[in-house]
Amino acid sequence: MLGIIYLMICLGVGWAICSLCFPGLHRITLSTYDSRALKLSPYILVLPVWFILGVLTMTWSVYLIALAASNMEEPLIIANAIIMPLAFVFLALFYYIKIIRNKKSIYPMLCEDKKTRVKEWIIFGSVALLAFILMWSTFYVRDGQLNIGVSVFSDFSPHIGMIRSFSYGNNFPTSYSHYAGEDIRYHFMFQFLAGNLEFLGMRIDYAFNIPSMLSFISAFMLLYVLTLKITGRILSGFLALLFFAFRSGKALFLYLSEIPRGKNLFKVLWDNTSFIGDTPHEDWGLWNLNVYCNQRHLAFGLAAMFFVIIIFLPLLYEMFERLRINNKASKAGKANIENKANIDNKTKIDKIDKIDSIDSKCGMIWIDLRLIFFSKEGWKIKSVRYPVALGILLGGLSFFHGSAVIGCILVLFVIAIFSNRRLEFLITAVIATLLSLIQTGYFIEGSAVSPKLLFGFIAENKTIFGLASYLERLLGILILLIIIAFIFGEHIERYLIFAFIAPLIFAVTVSLTVDVTVNHKYIMMSCILLGIFAALLITRTLDRKSLVFKTVGVVLIIMMTLTGIYDFATVLRKNAIEGKIILNMEDEVTDFIRENSDSMDVFLTDAYTINQVVFGGAMLYQGHQYYAWSAGYDTEYRDIMVGRMYGADSSTELDNLVKENNISFIIVDFGNRSSMKYDLNENNIRSTYECVYETGHEDRDISIFDTSKKLEYDMN
Repeated sequence: MLGIIYLMICLGVGWAICSLCFPGLHRITLSTYDSRALKLSPYILVLPVWFILGVLTMTWSVYLIALAASNMEEPLIIANAIIMPLAFVFLALFYYIKIIRNKKSIYPMLCEDKKTRVKEWIIFGSVALLAFILMWSTFYVRDGQLNIGVSVFSDFSPHIGMIRSFSYGNNFPTSYSHYAGEDIRYHFMFQFLAGNLEFLGMRIDYAFNIPSMLSFISAFMLLYVLTLKITGRILSGFLALLFFAFRSGKALFLYLSEIPRGKNLFKVLWDNTSFIGDTPHEDWGLWNLNVYCNQRHLAFGLAAMFFVIIIFLPLLYEMFERLRINNKASKAGKANIENKANIDNKTKIDKIDKIDSIDSKCGMIWIDLRLIFFSKEGWKIKSVRYPVALGILLGGLSFFHGSAVIGCILVLFVIAIFSNRRLEFLITAVIATLLSLIQTGYFIEGSAVSPKLLFGFIAENKTIFGLASYLERLLGILILLIIIAFIFGEHIERYLIFAFIAPLIFAVTVSLTVDVTVNHKYIMMSCILLGIFAALLITRTLDRKSLVFKTVGVVLIIMMTLTGIYDFATVLRKNAIEGKIILNMEDEVTDFIRENSDSMDVFLTDAYTINQVVFGGAMLYQGHQYYAWSAGYDTEYRDIMVGRMYGADSSTELDNLVKENNISFIIVDFGNRSSMKYDLNENNIRSTYECVYETGHEDRDISIFDTSKKLEYDMN
């Protein structure tokens, strides 16, 4: 119950902050960026914004208080006991001042047009259903057992470890659950949110799934608003969401082409449980809906990114409108219309408008560099409220999802070049960067990233043509649609396409970590945003009266979504057929770890992914190496130390290594006994430390040794 109350307070706090920082936000839904009337319900914009702002504010507040109280036994009790009542009092006072004392009513949340409301309910009812299916089919409790889908268990290993390190442990200052005892280089705040909700009484599947669903729905809502603000078309908004959910790609078509003749096509498709595609790591489900199941924090980051873009885009449209007016005046002068006495004023205006119309249709714009870069409007600050608030939002997002911050700043950088009030962009970027640096300076020892030029991403052939071939196979017809949209689009649409490509360009030219594969999120950001213009192009195609054009439009929709739809079906089949990772909600090993250790205790174990030990909140000295390696930790060194400790020849050697590496508990199980990396000297461990827990038989025996309880004798 307290967890539900916490989320409701988050929503309320988000409303209050939004009212203070973004007054009149709901009016954004009244018109497009080019001032056309818009049919759009305000709740589609404001509810996700309230959620984002409220979660960021409440979660950081609870975390910082818990961090300050980390020396106490239950820091989360203290943090929640302080923050939740304060937030409630703040809400009550704000409601009284804003609504009751000032006698203001809350603005209507629904569009006046009934047909539009019905369309919106259908669209977002479908999105909510999709979110429910994705989250609850991959992570749920049934009959006292936690079921984790095989398509998500890899990332869920550190995720579950981090969640339980907060809900069961005292992970302040925070350390990475699969590389314990050092700093935290992974954006962990979404896992802290889930851990705090579990601490407040939510069962772990509710604590993780509910925020994940709300984040997923929020991202779709804000993309819909952004699309309608750009295009003015509900159909374009629907298609953009469709392309967001179901990716474009050639994977299905290539897969079909490789099915041998004579095979039952539908049976092969139905029986397959592997993610398809011939590009590297496409078989991981790296590009489809499984990503949002696997990386629950990604949708939250995308939602925040879309909101920031929504707020800043009017400044780009203002500049292009100024350029259009300036061009119109220039054409009038060039045509010397005013010097021709035989042309009346009406004819002059008609001629100017005709020239302007031709340029607009061709997507032409005459760039006046003086107007753009040396005019007051290009640099002035109208209000510091928006840029400061957005800078704090982006800065607060850094340890929720750092890639979303980088991706957003890349897009904003390109938008800012041709926008009015560029200094407002600069204020946001500076504040976001400073807050990010403060956080990384505290949480991370040394450099947070190691940027280097790396052309080609994960393409097999890292040349310009090899990369082009890779992207063509990966993204399919989306590339062709964007090229056509760029050629035939209006000038501002062309520029937005260029801005939205920025994260993709970054992904294929720069690597920030040792594992460049993580750049896939930047490519996904570009594809989602570019999907707006693919949707607009198809909408314009369907608008044509010709049956040929309408048929082409339908075929394009099918080609854009077919691979993604099959991927979605594969996610469901994979998790239904291949089984689940099962963890007992009530387990002796888990209970022992919870009751006898906290997050300051480091466990020496086999290279675990996820099991009852991880589920107990144990902080692993060296878990499965990929997770820590991709985050930039020195896993090679710890591999050596693991082998030396498990294979130590004497109690003295073992104890020295244990003290050197701050090991609190040693676990010996089947993984150690069958390891090919080192020779286990179990007798030495048993003769050095007291076995405080043991269960199982022979090789399957699990033994836990407490290194603080050193035996008085040394058999060696």
